[in-house]
Parts: sequence; structure tokens; C-alpha cells
Amino acid sequence: MLTESYFVSVSGPPLANNTAIAKDAGIYEHTLHPSHSTASTFKKSTAPRNCLAVSDTHVFAAQDEKSTVHVYSRAKGNQEASVTFSERIRSVALLDDVLFLGSQEGRLIAWEVCTGRQVTTPACHVQAVTCIAATPYYIVTGSDDSNIHVWSIPRLLELNSTIEHEPQETLSNHRAAITCLVLGQSVNPDTNICVSGSKDKSCIVWNYQLGTALRTLLFPSFPLCLSLDPCARAIYVSADDGSLYVVELFAEKALLGPQSTEESSTAVQVSSAFSAAPQEAGPASCMALSYDGTILISGHPQGQILRWDLGSRADSTELTNLNTSVTNIVFVSPFPSPRLTKPVMVIKPFLGSRTYNFTSQLDSDMMEEDGRFSRMIKSNGLTNDLLEQAILAFQAPTEDSIGDQELRKENEELWEVINEQRTLQKKTLQRYLEAKSLNP
Repeated sequence: MLTESYFVSVSGPPLANNTAIAKDAGIYEHTLHPSHSTASTFKKSTAPRNCLAVSDTHVFAAQDEKSTVHVYSRAKGNQEASVTFSERIRSVALLDDVLFLGSQEGRLIAWEVCTGRQVTTPACHVQAVTCIAATPYYIVTGSDDSNIHVWSIPRLLELNSTIEHEPQETLSNHRAAITCLVLGQSVNPDTNICVSGSKDKSCIVWNYQLGTALRTLLFPSFPLCLSLDPCARAIYVSADDGSLYVVELFAEKALLGPQSTEESSTAVQVSSAFSAAPQEAGPASCMALSYDGTILISGHPQGQILRWDLGSRADSTELTNLNTSVTNIVFVSPFPSPRLTKPVMVIKPFLGSRTYNFTSQLDSDMMEEDGRFSRMIKSNGLTNDLLEQAILAFQAPTEDSIGDQELRKENEELWEVINEQRTLQKKTLQRYLEAKSLNP
């Protein structure tokens, strides 16, 4: 049966004497489906908001008011390493085997966990980097200085040590500290969006690759955390006053896209909340959507983890109470992407240059008797089939891209029109000459 799980981090002292809660547990793995249960716990961690990241093999937790990141092995269920950086860490985000960290001094740090290579940007933010969101090609950082920077990941991880690390775009419409960021997963430059929340009581929907604001949403109190529908159709917002809002982007009165009748500069006042957190729980400090976007899980300062069924919009259901402030919720996809390698242990980061070694474990049997990898290992130099493929590739004509094919088709259509006009011109000229010869 398909299972779906999520990780939760807590921070702060216990709120009451409760022997049912595991002692010193700082991170919990919960199973949501088919029935809610606690799958595992990791001890000695106090991760503040936006400081938890989870991979298929490891859990990364930046510690509160410290420059330390605890690394836990999911397979072994214990702490594997404690990594110390030069500055206090305020936010983390994981993309494949690269952990991105935002520092108190406004820097962005990239740590390749399979090689140990560390890349640190200049302090492009003048205050702490409080939230990070990532896609396969871009990393977006939000700061207490009210600015949002968009970074190109290929450029950030460039091996050339002389390259200057600068943000590709700066989004500066907010007027107060950034509290939360979410990114859509589209790679199309016309449809990918970023949503930011700020203490200026607004959320802004951006086209972050172009650096343009698509829509501004105004709330009665400032957003604490955001969650974006998996298809980027709606935004879920938890506000400081405990209210929970849902903003439909493509409803009957669309806010984005060609169906929108208003200018993008027109701000939208959002005043009607679809629900509110129970008063005894406090406003949701973190939340996340299930894989199919039908269930919203929220964490609260009084320890409650609540479930909201978005289809029925019914009142929340308490899943568990962890007896201390819940700071992060991270869902794990029930359909992990297939990968050829996986890191069984992390390589601690280093500064400067040294031999670039990649340490990972092959996730499949590469030594088949007649497999490609086996033939390459046993042959001297390049194998015959590899050389043949290379020669054929040089001899074969280059394939046109889709854009080239469209241009060729347009050119052919234009030549047809030109040839028709030339034929018509010749016929007209011939009739003119015939008429002139009959009437000298």
C-alpha cells in the first residue's frame, strides 16, 4: 500500500510534564497514510523555522542561534555528523546532493554533500537570509532586509574559482522583512511563479525569472508561512492573527493569466479566511501540503499538529501534540525520483581547492556480465562501440531543433507566397504586352 510521510522539527523547552513524548527528541518522522503514526525520532536537535531539509538518505537540521548543522542518517536512525560553519545559519534548502544555507550575515552557502566542496557568496543581503526556496535551475533567497534574490544554480556551482557570485535578479517590492517563500516547480519562464510573504502584511506573486511582480495580495495581518498547491493553482497562507487563507489564482475571477481582467499592478485585498487555528494552539508557524494537495498539515507553537481536509473545508483534526513549539514540516514524496547514486555518508565541507572526489553509492548493479559499464572497465581506452557511436554522430547531419523546424516551415510558406506573386506578375505583364501590341 502506498504510504506518505512527513518530518517535523521542534524547538524550545517542553510545555508540560508528559512522559508519553520521547525525551530529547527534536525531529519526528510521521506516517500520514494509511494511518497516522510515528515512524522514527532523531534526538538532540532544536531547529528553528526554515532550518530543516530532508533527502532520501539524510536529515539536515540547522541549530537555533548556532553555526552548526546536525546531519542524521535515515537508514541508521542516528546522528551521523555535526558540521560547523563560519556564520550562524538561519535557513536551509536541499536540492539533490547540494545543501543551500542562508547565514546571519546575509550570505548564501552551497555545500555539496558528496564532495565536501563549499561555495560562499558575498553578503549580497545586508541582513540575515531567513528563507530559501529551490528549483532544479534556480535558488531564491529572502531576507530581513526586505529583498529577494534569484540565483542561477549552474552559475553558482561553476568550478571556475574566479567567477563572481551575484544574483541574477533582485525583487524589491516589499517594505519589511521577508517571512516565507514558496516556488512553483514549472521550468517554463512564462509560467513559473514565486510567492513571498512579508511583515508588511502582503504576499506578492512573482515571475522570478523575469523579475516582475504579477499580483500583490494584502492581508489584515502579516503572513507567517505559505504553501503552494502542487499545480500552482492556489496559495495557502497562515497569518499572525491565527487566520488561514486560501487564494485561488485561476478561479472565476482569475488573478493571473490571460483570463485576468485587472492590471497586475492592482492590489487584491484578502479579508475572508476559510478557517482559523484553535486559540489554544496559536497561529500556524509552519505548514505543508500532501502530495496530491488535498490535505494541509500545520504545526503550532503549543505543540499541536493539525490536519485540514481541503476538499470538505471542515474543522481541523489534531493528529498529535509534541509538547513543544513545532517549527518545520517537510513532506517526503511517495514517488521518489529514480537516481543512479545515493550518498551513504556526507563529506564535511572544506574551503579552498583540493582534489575533487565524488563519494557516493551506486544504487543498481552496474557490473552486468555484458553491460556497458563492464565493457568500459575491461577495455583498454575507449571501447569499439563507443568509438563507432562517436564516428556516426559526426557523420550524421545535425537534427534541427523545434524552433529551427518552425522557422523552416515559415520560410517555405513565405516562398510559396512570393512565387505566387511572381507568377501573377508575369501573367499581368504578358497581358499588358499583348494589349499594347493590338493597339499600337
